[in-house]
Parts: sequence; structure tokens; C-alpha cells
Amino acid sequence: MTASNGSDKFYGTIPVFRGFTRLMDPSLYAPLPSDWSIGVADIVESTKAIAQARYKAVNMAGAAVIAAVTNALEGREFPFVFGGDGASFAVAPDDLERTRQALAATSAWVKEDLDLEMRVALIPVAAIHAQGLDVRVARFGPSPNLSYAMFSGGGLGWADVAMKRGEFAVAPAPPGTRPDLSGLSCRFEEIPAVRGLILAVLVMPVQGADPVAYRRLIDDIVVLVERSPDSGRPVPPGGPPLRWPPAGVEFEARAQRGGALLTRRLRVFAWTLFYYFIMRFGIKVGGFVPHIYVQQLVENSDFRKYDDGLRMVLDCTPELERELSARLAAASSAGIARYGLHRQDAAMMTCFTPSAIRSDHVHFIDGARGGYASAATALKATLPRQS
Repeated sequence: MTASNGSDKFYGTIPVFRGFTRLMDPSLYAPLPSDWSIGVADIVESTKAIAQARYKAVNMAGAAVIAAVTNALEGREFPFVFGGDGASFAVAPDDLERTRQALAATSAWVKEDLDLEMRVALIPVAAIHAQGLDVRVARFGPSPNLSYAMFSGGGLGWADVAMKRGEFAVAPAPPGTRPDLSGLSCRFEEIPAVRGLILAVLVMPVQGADPVAYRRLIDDIVVLVERSPDSGRPVPPGGPPLRWPPAGVEFEARAQRGGALLTRRLRVFAWTLFYYFIMRFGIKVGGFVPHIYVQQLVENSDFRKYDDGLRMVLDCTPELERELSARLAAASSAGIARYGLHRQDAAMMTCFTPSAIRSDHVHFIDGARGGYASAATALKATLPRQS
């Protein structure tokens, strides 16, 4: 493990805030040091992949970025956001080279094993500052177990556009290079809507709009959602459905290292059968207690976040969906925000569990019929009217 200088320790010094309604409080966000770098990754033509019903593959690719970087940094905490068909994050200068290698390997793996094209970029925060923008980070604690990063300042959005222009690109590693994706899995089945529908929500500010009005809009939306049962969390108290063999067994086999693909498949089939058995019957194994793990899984589910825009995957009633749609349409007409919504009948979960006996395992939530990527497509359709 490399020695840490002051900027490397930056993220750990940010206090964790509780209560999602505090999301837009500027005092919660600290500016990233200028010697840090922003990483961004997404799937090229994810809309086409989703049209082919390849939702799990797209989500697995996005979560793989976070898993690969986490493992490359030997589990050290760093700020990241899962975006469905990609991810964004920030790393300290001492971690830059190993992060670059992890991204290059992940891009190669996504191409070879998932048959998707992933573009990745590493962008110096100093380059973002040169655009007159900033990257500010907060830490939201959805439970006592862990915290998630939130980003503001406009820099993350600019970084994403720069990546799509081909700037600051990280080239894929040579064929056959594999990232360390230990802990990455998708063993749970789709999570059907209970309250009516699963709604993927994406809300972004209009460039040049009144920031106070935009902040008021986000506050209003968050409070509205908070009033709904369990704040719209799409994961039920008992956790997602679990069956064997799991629908994601092939992806988990391809994510593993060591041996031929057939060997990895057999290994994953055997391990997931054992996992299903102990979860189904609540059998304690060593320090792993199934009902405690499920409780933490529910609490740790990452179904709402902020990365220069509000992202949520909600299990909501038709009445809440109509009220959200009306408020967002009004904000769009007023030139305050642009938004995308995508309605579907189920959510899905991709898990990153480096250690099953620790409480900080992460569970990424997206819609099971397009989710964030389809909401982003709906948002892009509003751009000509906003330009």
C-alpha cells in the first residue's frame, strides 16, 4: 500500500451526513484538491443494448468499474457514483496509475466478456478548474454501515461530456487482460414493484438557470419522495427474491479469474447453490449471519444519489409518479431543470461484497427495463428545446 499524503486522506476527513433531505446544503460539500483526478466511464450505445434486453450486462459493466478500482486500491475508500450504464469517481494522485490500469483492464474485459464497448477517461481536476467549474464532494450515510459520495459543482457533468468527445481517454488493455472484480455479483432476481411502478428519475439543471430555484426544486422533490412509504426504496424489507440458479450466474462466472470459462461456471454454480441454501434456511456460517446480511443489504441499497444531478430509482404509486411528473414538467417549462423519467415494472440489484462478514457491502439499484440509461435518453430528447 502506498504512503498517503494530505490530499490522499481528503475524502476521509469529510463528515458523513444523515437525512437525504439535507442533500442540497452547500456546506456539506468540500472541494476536491486540484491534484486529484476524475474518472468517468460509460457504455457506448447503451440504449441499443437495453433495446436488446441486456439490462444485466449493462449494469454489470457499470458496477465493474467501481469493483475494479476498489480492488486496485486495496479497499481504500474513495468517492464514487454508480450511474447504471457507467460510473464516476475521484482518486488521489498516488492512486492514479493503478486506477488507470484497472480502468484499461475493465474496458478490455467488458468488450471480451460482455460484448459491450466501454469508454473511460481520467481527467485532472485542474483541467476542470480551468473551465471555471468545480468538483465538490459530500458523504451521505444511508445507514450506520457505510456512506456514499455525492458530487456538485458542475465538474462531473463537464467531465462526462469531455469523455464522450474522446478527451482524456484511457485506452483498453491488450486482449486477455482481466481486472480484479472480486466481490462483484448479481445473484438476486428482479425486484417487482409493490406500490405500482418502478420509476427511474434523472433531474439536471439547465445551464445558466437560477441555482436557487434549482436547489428549491430538488429540495421539493426529495421531501415529496420522503413522505412516501419507506422513502420509495425499491428493495423490500426481506431483501430481493433469491432463486437458484441465479439469472446472473453467467456474468459472475465471467467476472472471476482463474481457469477456463467452463471451470469458472461450475465453480459459480456450486458456490451459488451453497449460498442459496444458507440464505434460504438462515444458516449461520462462521461470522456470516443471513438475516443480518439481508438487513444490511436493504439499508445499504444505493437507490438515490446526486452527481451534478438527482438520480433515483423509486418504487412509487401512480399518484406520486403523476405529482413528480407535473412538478418536473413545470420546472422544465420555467427553464429551471431538464429531466428524464422511465417507468417499468421491476428494479434490479448488482452487488459488490468484498467481504460478506463486513457491514459495508454495496448494492447498486437500477430499473430492470432500462432504468437510468432510458431516463437519460428521455432527458436528452429535451435538449433541443433547452438550447
